[in-house]
Amino acid sequence: MTLYPRTMVTGVLIDWGGVLTTSLSDSIARWIAADRIDADRYYTVMRELIDHAYRGGDGESLVHALERGEIDGAAFESDLAARLLTVDGVPPVAQGLLDRMFAGFERVEAMYDMLRDVRGNGVKTCLLSNSWSNTYPRDDWDEVFDAVVISGEVGMRKPEPRIFQHALGRIGLTGEDCVFIDDIEANIVAARALGIAGIHHRDAATTIAEMETLLRLTLRK
Repeated sequence: MTLYPRTMVTGVLIDWGGVLTTSLSDSIARWIAADRIDADRYYTVMRELIDHAYRGGDGESLVHALERGEIDGAAFESDLAARLLTVDGVPPVAQGLLDRMFAGFERVEAMYDMLRDVRGNGVKTCLLSNSWSNTYPRDDWDEVFDAVVISGEVGMRKPEPRIFQHALGRIGLTGEDCVFIDDIEANIVAARALGIAGIHHRDAATTIAEMETLLRLTLRK
């Protein structure tokens, strides 16, 4: 459920992977098949890592360090590969592991069109993405974003409050002025605690419909 702010929304904070791209789960499924990964082992390992990183596990983890840019992708790949097995019973090749995991991401053009429309109506936009040492396709970002905040470049990560505050500062708005779109519920909860309206993204059509209601604009052609 989207919680709408009391004031007019004049800013949009938005995630990248799984929101402006096709879903992470689809990309991972393609990689598992291509690299012949033992799927059960992968999901057990990754569930533990993600639960710790996003659901309040004690202490720091490799995911925290990777997303803040405190370790590089190669170090994470080596650690993750050592935890995994292929269906042949050997660890997968570590080098390039993250690139292969995310290779199935595809742009969701409807979401980019939505951002262009909201900017055209005077709403500021800010990308707010947790990076896994990945390369972002930035060719047309000047057309869709007023600011870009990537966790590994700023040394902060979602759901830490400080990265939301940093993003708000980059576009000169308060939490009550903004809506945040993300596909991870823990990040939405963190944003709402700062007064930012949250849209838990599941698919482009539903998110765009919620944005139309929130902004009182027609965003679909």
